[in-house]
Amino acid sequence: MIDVRSLRNSPSEYYSSAEKRGFGREEIDGFFRLDEEWRSLVRNLNALRKQRNDFSAEIGKIVKSGGDPEETKKKVKSVNDEISKLEARQKEVEKERDQFLSLIPNILHESVPVASGDENNKFVRFSGTARVFKEDLENFRSLTEGNGIFELIEKRPESHVDVIQRLNIADLERAAKISGARFYFLKNRLVKLELALINYAIDFLSQRGFTAVSPPFMMKYEPLSRTTDIDTFREALYKIEDDDLYMIATSEHPIGAMLMDEILDPHELPIRVAGISPCFRREAGAHGKDTKGIFRVHNFYKVEQFIFCRPEESWDFHEEITKNTEDLIRSLEIPYRVVNVCSGELSRLNSKKYDIEAWFPSQGTFREVASSSNNTDYQARSLNIRYRTPDGNRYVHTLNNTGLATTRMMVCIIENFQTDQGTIRIPEALIPYTGFEEIT
Repeated sequence: MIDVRSLRNSPSEYYSSAEKRGFGREEIDGFFRLDEEWRSLVRNLNALRKQRNDFSAEIGKIVKSGGDPEETKKKVKSVNDEISKLEARQKEVEKERDQFLSLIPNILHESVPVASGDENNKFVRFSGTARVFKEDLENFRSLTEGNGIFELIEKRPESHVDVIQRLNIADLERAAKISGARFYFLKNRLVKLELALINYAIDFLSQRGFTAVSPPFMMKYEPLSRTTDIDTFREALYKIEDDDLYMIATSEHPIGAMLMDEILDPHELPIRVAGISPCFRREAGAHGKDTKGIFRVHNFYKVEQFIFCRPEESWDFHEEITKNTEDLIRSLEIPYRVVNVCSGELSRLNSKKYDIEAWFPSQGTFREVASSSNNTDYQARSLNIRYRTPDGNRYVHTLNNTGLATTRMMVCIIENFQTDQGTIRIPEALIPYTGFEEIT
């Protein structure tokens, strides 16, 4: 939720930011229409309360002088009735106004490219050495703006879908039989690879000052709606029938809500949290996309970075958490690029977001494996998370970033580390965690 005072003082800034995202004027117009009525009601109520106080003082004087105060008491009753009526209307207007307020998006950071469509995300940098099939070279050069380092290969690597069946390390058909599409059984060394990735990511972030937290896997609607853009996210959520509970789609949501309605001491900040959890997503809007394999699935494990910090520190922390994920992916020897996500592809919460996209050689393109977002104080206002200052309580800033999502990272490894013998080499950093050097 945005700052009401800031909106009132600088409406043009919010109209401009919403327009850059491709939003209309309806939400902001609706807010101002109701806000004017709300402020008028406040003025009228204050006048009536003053009038009531004056009448009460007059009653005291009448009684003291031995007169009859009944006529003045009737006036007080009439004023009280009018106050009750206006207070009820004020609550109605405030509720409707705040609904419009919740739909107004965060202010865009000045560096966000103004456009819509993922193809218009701005290339930032590339890292690693990509194995590029000769027919994909032109696309690779275009996507890295000529800055990508590559090794040209004559044969396209196998799809991870074919590899996991050939090596007997996952069973998709039996999973579909009992659960439906986009579910899977992991088997044999792929199970150990997933556990290795989780433990490696936890250790990696712990060494950088993050506290590991395993949150509840279900949330009530009220804290969930305060944590995310619920109208946009709702179709991704699994609802528990007959209970006010939803399966979490990311540990960002319970970790963000963990400090809901709290006032922090400034010495507690920054708070760095590494959330480890399964994630459950309906993928309702992804029909026909990645229906085979384990790239886009209904449940997976993720290690998430989350930071609560002072406002003046948040842009430095945005770069920090992005670097953390880049360093982690680089340590796994996976080539990737970073893009600055354009305005039309951001959620209402995001002021700015980077996507980290790994190279998938069998697909001949980059695919998103992590996102790094600065939500400034937008999320904290909804959650009412503040910290003390000499000048009064201020809202914290919140940031989140995927440290590592297991299924997509396993696909990365399967596609990038195929050997001539048909096995999958394990990145050197993971060998102490897997206990083996290849999947055969």
